This record gives sequence, structure tokens and C-alpha cells, in this order.
Amino acid sequence: METKLNSSPIDPRVRIGHVHLKVADLERSLKFYCGVLGFELMQRFGSQAAFISAGGYHHHIGLNTWESRGGSPPPPGTTGLFHVAILYPTRPLLADALRRLVAADIDLDGAADHGVSEALYLRDPDGNGVELYWDCPQPDWPRTSGGEIAMFTQALDLNGLMTAKE
Repeated sequence: METKLNSSPIDPRVRIGHVHLKVADLERSLKFYCGVLGFELMQRFGSQAAFISAGGYHHHIGLNTWESRGGSPPPPGTTGLFHVAILYPTRPLLADALRRLVAADIDLDGAADHGVSEALYLRDPDGNGVELYWDCPQPDWPRTSGGEIAMFTQALDLNGLMTAKE
């Protein structure tokens, strides 16, 4: 059975505002998201929840233990969050994220050049998928002869990324 798609697209100003992640240990998650990635703690509710952001926004990521304190990640083959994608405004800032991960000895699951973006893939301390990426300028996006976006997946040159500077 084919799903009928809505013929009226959503307003282009709509954005994903924030994500809430269920975590087993709030302190461990704060060490990763704030200590390694550099997000700022905006508000905390004891050992149950914390709200973190970039640039003083009320929160981009909510971390909570309301249903997950001491829990384990869902097993492979189950539904749920594949990953949360964190968009960096420039390639040099993505390079800074990579340097932070290397300094913290955090392994990558992968790194890809998609033509439209460059991305680093990893797991947070609770096993949640995390993508750190930047979007290439739209005029540089690969396109088919018909004008459609032609994304691909190729290995990302991590050494080249490491040297990117503002």
C-alpha cells in the first residue's frame, strides 16, 4: 500500500527546536555534552534533568532520567532514535568538534562526505547516535542533470578536516 503524501509542503521557516534524550546517568551525560562538546548548562532539575544549549538559547538538548535512570540502551533491531544531528555553522567549527573528540579519546562510528554536508558519527555515553555535521554551501551541492540533489556517501578526510581553520 503506497502512502499518500501531502501536496502542500510545510512552511520553510519551520525548524527542529530541541530534542530530549533519556539518559541513565545525568552527570555522565553532562560530562559528554558540556565537558566534551562544549554545550552550556542552562537549567538543571537536581539529578533528574538538565537543559543545555549553544549560545544561550533556553535549550537545544534536554537530558532526563525520568524513565531511564540506571537504564541500558535499547537493543539493536528496535525502533527509536537513530541519531540526533547537531549542525555546526562552519567547517572549522566542525573541525573543532573533531579535535575535542580526539582529545577526549572518543571513538567515531564513522565519518562521511555526503556532497551536501560533512558528518562525524558517534555514540553518546548512553549509546544514543550523535551526528556532528556542517552543511556545504548550497551552490556547491551535487545535482543531477534534472536539478535534483544527488547526495552520496564517501569517506571523509579526517586529517584534512582537522586542519580546517576559521
